[in-house]
Amino acid sequence: MSKVIVSSLYDSDVFRMACRQFDKAADAINLSEALRDRTKYPRRCLAVSLPIKRRDGSITVFEGYRVQHNLSTGPSKGGIRFHQNVTLGEVAALAMWMSWKTSLVGLPYGGAKGGVICDPNQLTDAELEHLSRRYMQEMVNFVGPHVDVPAPDVGTNEKIMAWMMDTYSNHVGHVESAVVTGKPIALGGSQGRREATGAGVAYLAKKYLEDLKVPMGKTTVAVQGFGNVGSETALALSRYGARIIAISDYTGGIYNPKGIDINKALNYVRYQKTLRDFDGGEAISNEALLELKCTVLAPCALERVITDKNAGRLKCRLIAEGANGPTTNAADRVIEERGDIEIIPDVLCNSGGVIVSYFEWLQNLSNYYWTRDEVMEKLFGMLDRAKDSVEAQKRKFKFSRRLAALTLGIQRVADAKQSRGLFP
Repeated sequence: MSKVIVSSLYDSDVFRMACRQFDKAADAINLSEALRDRTKYPRRCLAVSLPIKRRDGSITVFEGYRVQHNLSTGPSKGGIRFHQNVTLGEVAALAMWMSWKTSLVGLPYGGAKGGVICDPNQLTDAELEHLSRRYMQEMVNFVGPHVDVPAPDVGTNEKIMAWMMDTYSNHVGHVESAVVTGKPIALGGSQGRREATGAGVAYLAKKYLEDLKVPMGKTTVAVQGFGNVGSETALALSRYGARIIAISDYTGGIYNPKGIDINKALNYVRYQKTLRDFDGGEAISNEALLELKCTVLAPCALERVITDKNAGRLKCRLIAEGANGPTTNAADRVIEERGDIEIIPDVLCNSGGVIVSYFEWLQNLSNYYWTRDEVMEKLFGMLDRAKDSVEAQKRKFKFSRRLAALTLGIQRVADAKQSRGLFP
C-alpha cells in the first residue's frame, strides 16, 4: 500500500479525495513507485491576479488559476469555472480527474482545469467580459491549440469562450479557433457541443438501465443542478421516456412526483435565471432531493454532495455522476456495502463534454465541420466503447465500476510516461 502524500500547494479536501482515489487504483494495478508521483501530481500551475474596473469606477482584483496535470499524452484539456468557492486544490483535483477521463475514453489529451474566484451572477455583462478577457490575457503563454485547450465549466458558457478566443486571436495576430472549445457555432463551435455532457449522461444512464432491465417508461429521475449539464441531462432523459420528478439549482429545488415539464422549466430559467418560485411542483431542498425515491439520481452540480452521512439514506437504483467528484470516498464504501445501487462514475459518465470538445478541436484544426447527427453518432460510439472497456475491466478483476474506470485511465497515462522516459 502506497503512502498518501499530499502536496502542500494543493492541499484541500477535494484534492486529498482525488489522491486517495489515485492511490487505491495505483495499488490495484501495482503501479511502480518510480511512476506513481510522476503520474499523480500536476505538471504545473499558474495563479494570476485579475484587476477589473467595476461599473461604479472602483477596481476589484480577482484571483484565478490554471492547473495542467498531464502533458504527456497530448495538449492538456479542461474547463474554466467561475465560482465563489474556487480553490487551487479544487482546480488541481479537477485537472487530475480530467487526465483519467480523457485517457479512459481514448482522447489524445492530458488533463487541465482553470478557475476564477468570483460570483458571475454579481457581475454585469461588461464586467464579466473584462474578467474573461483578462484571464485569457494572463494565460496566453500557457495555452494554445497544441499546449492547453480550455472549455466552459461551472459559471462559464459559450459567450465567455468567444471572448477568450478573441483575446487570444488578437494576441497572436490571426483567428485561432482551436484555442478553446465550447464556442458559439458562428466562431467554429461544434454542433452538439452545448448538450454533449448532458446527452452523454442520459445516454449512459439509458444503457445501464437496459442492462438492469428497467424500462424507460417506468424510470423516475432526480437531477441535482440545473445548469448546462443538469438541464440537458433532464431534457434528454425525458425525451427517452423517463419521468423527471425533481430538479434543483443553488436556490433550491422543485419536486413533482407526477413529472416536471422540463421545457417549461428551461424557459423559466432562461428569463428568471434561477428555478426560485418556479411553479412546476413543490419546493424541496438540494439535500432532500438527493434522498428522494427514484430510479436515477443524477448529481450534476458540484463535488462531494453524496457523503457517508447521506449515502445510507439514498433510495435510487442508479447514480449517474454528471458532476465531477460528487461522491466522496467514504460514501463509495457505504454504497458498495449496500450493494443495491449502481454507480456510473464521473470519469465515464460526464465524458461526453470532453469527447465533443475533442470533435470541435479536430474540426477547427481541419476547417471541416460535421452535422449534429454525425457528432452524436460518433459521441455515442465512443461512449459505448468506453463503457464496454470499463465493464470488461470490472469483470476481469472484480473491481468496483469506479475502480475499473480509474485503473484504465491511470494505466494509460502511466504507460505514456513510461514510454517517453524521463527528460534529464
